[in-house]
Amino acid sequence: MCPETPTVVQRLFQVVSEEDAMNWFPQYALKLRPFYETFPVKAETTQTIVDSIRHHPDWSSAHIAVETGLRECLKHNYVQSQINSRDAAGRTPLHLACERGDLVCVKELLEESQARTDIKDRSGETPMHCAAKQDSPAVIQILCLRLCPGMNGLSDNGETALHIACRMGHMEAVKALLDGGAKCDVIGSTGYPIHSAMKYSEKGCVGEVLKADPRQLHAEDPIYGGTPLHWAKTAEMCHVLLAHGCEINYLSKTGESALHILTKKGRFEAAMVLLTHGANANLKGQDGNTALHLAMKMDHMELIKALIVFGADVEIHNDLGETPGLIAARTSKGPNRKILLDMLCSVGVQRCHPASPGSPPPVSYKANSQSIGFDQLMYVGAAIGAISRGATVVDGPRVQKNVDRLLCLDGGGIKGLVLIQMLIALEKEAGRPIRELFDWVAGTSTGGILALAIIHGKSMDYLRCLYFRMKEQVFKGSRPYESAPLEDFLKKEFGENTKMTDVQYPRVMVTSVLADRHPGELHIFRNYNSPSLRREPPYTTTATFKPITIPQEQLVWRAARSSGAAPTYFRPMGRFLDGGLLANNPTLDAMSEIHQYNKSLTTEGRQPEIKKLGVVVSLGTGKPPQVSVSSVDVFRPSNPLELAKSIVGVRELGKMLVDCCTDSDGCAVDRARAWCEMIDTVYHRLSPQPVTGGDAGRGERRRPGGHAVGHPDVSVREESRPPVLGRYAAEQITITKQVTWHKLWLYST
Repeated sequence: MCPETPTVVQRLFQVVSEEDAMNWFPQYALKLRPFYETFPVKAETTQTIVDSIRHHPDWSSAHIAVETGLRECLKHNYVQSQINSRDAAGRTPLHLACERGDLVCVKELLEESQARTDIKDRSGETPMHCAAKQDSPAVIQILCLRLCPGMNGLSDNGETALHIACRMGHMEAVKALLDGGAKCDVIGSTGYPIHSAMKYSEKGCVGEVLKADPRQLHAEDPIYGGTPLHWAKTAEMCHVLLAHGCEINYLSKTGESALHILTKKGRFEAAMVLLTHGANANLKGQDGNTALHLAMKMDHMELIKALIVFGADVEIHNDLGETPGLIAARTSKGPNRKILLDMLCSVGVQRCHPASPGSPPPVSYKANSQSIGFDQLMYVGAAIGAISRGATVVDGPRVQKNVDRLLCLDGGGIKGLVLIQMLIALEKEAGRPIRELFDWVAGTSTGGILALAIIHGKSMDYLRCLYFRMKEQVFKGSRPYESAPLEDFLKKEFGENTKMTDVQYPRVMVTSVLADRHPGELHIFRNYNSPSLRREPPYTTTATFKPITIPQEQLVWRAARSSGAAPTYFRPMGRFLDGGLLANNPTLDAMSEIHQYNKSLTTEGRQPEIKKLGVVVSLGTGKPPQVSVSSVDVFRPSNPLELAKSIVGVRELGKMLVDCCTDSDGCAVDRARAWCEMIDTVYHRLSPQPVTGGDAGRGERRRPGGHAVGHPDVSVREESRPPVLGRYAAEQITITKQVTWHKLWLYST
């Protein structure tokens, strides 16, 4: 019977037996009373209440009031007595309100009914856990105002509310919890909240946790002792942690770094992020395995290539005495096997199978005796020059420097990675940083950026990582690329206000082209005063040009940007274009600059400061293979066939003009070599080129007469080459093949 109209009867539901009716009636009589005593109940409202009672017989009237949104009933005395009642799952009405995200109802329960916030359900979860699940920051804030005692409590699953919010990616809930006093250092079943966020790759949650407590960056989980970086699964999550300065080579309790774990899981993109940020590829982990050992076991070709490129030792032994090559020979069974073993042999692995009794010694790229170092190479070359001039004493300890040494770095865009690979190899042989090996460093475009980085003390390993990061951050989309990312990148690396003269040794020369005049003019950015020797200008000018910025005021990042302003790749840097237009191989220009500098010292009466140029080392970004050209004939066509030929001719002629303009080998090398020979200066030119299949398995090639000839890119006269230089040249084949694969792998990824 309806209380509003006693003459009207409402049919609530129907049961099949009198027994069921007798069982249900007491519940309805008890639970419906507070509702119709509080306000007039309409039929549709009554139906909602009845359905709730029928579907949830364990609910109290308070639960039903929350579920149906009839908040006025919460003030009824009988309902008030059930405010903290629990259903079969142990949930109170406040649990239910938090699950629904009903802010008004939560406030009513807390402020008017004084509902308890510390009651746990049968899963050990408090109302705060429920609010975290629903991503209800407003509800969380209301709960926090009550100094919720369940804020940092663990559920039976070993999770606090913050753990749950991090796991589910509810960033606003995480922020509200942290603002309300939730602790980041509560250990749950899988670790700290940040580990939960990392496990599910929730970037925003990780950021909020680190903002609240930076110490969580190196928090160890209780099971493996791993930091958040060990839990990273994606490249994006690795970037987040690295941007906050996490320790990249940290070993967990199991003796594994993050790189080890990513390698085992085959997560190539994330592993690449670690490698490009300086992860140690030779760090030994569990059982003495490096990441390369693990990659060999996984037979993951791309990871293997990446690790080798980033300096992984192919001859290192684990605790079982196994090298990566031995593991590859044992475990690789698929189509990658031959490719993998050939690659290992070409980078200098002595043997992939264990030696058997009576087996011949392995053929190695390295000589049996110690290989010559780069420093030795330079002075052996200088000694050869001294002998040819009649000197009798060429050995003995070097007391002081009597000659200047020049390093020249060609332009070539992202192929600057090839320069870095060779510099790493030379630095390793010398046992000293590149910065300490040279008195002058010259560079064009990418070589200019490297030259500036070298004099500012950046390591070669760091530069290799830097270039890979630059590839991802700068070379986005299609040409022409946006200039702003490159400029921001250079500002970050060199400093926004660093001047050229802030570092005065070694002396640096970075080439660019002044494009505000015709013909264009070569300009050299220096960290020293320009030679004061007056020279006549190369062209008669009919215009007034803006003065050149002096080195003391020239910003380093602007000099680097100007040298790399390649047309069709980046916009000009003001009036400057890429130096490769006039000096892609800066050797001759650098030698001319040194000559003018010394002449200037003479005119100023500073002859004691003059040093002879003793050694020139020129590094290129690779020799392209010579191919045939079908036609360069450009003419007025008279029929469709001739039109097609003319179009081909225009295209090939355009390519040839660009190649001739930016050629850094050929004539440029011949002229530099001839000049050095005329002034008794040792000249080395290293520029890798593809090695044929027949040369891939040998460290030397043979003349028809049977005499060994070293790598042709090492420009020392063969007739005067001592055996040790031949061994060094053989090692250059390893360098050449490494950088060749490096380029192929780089472009394929």
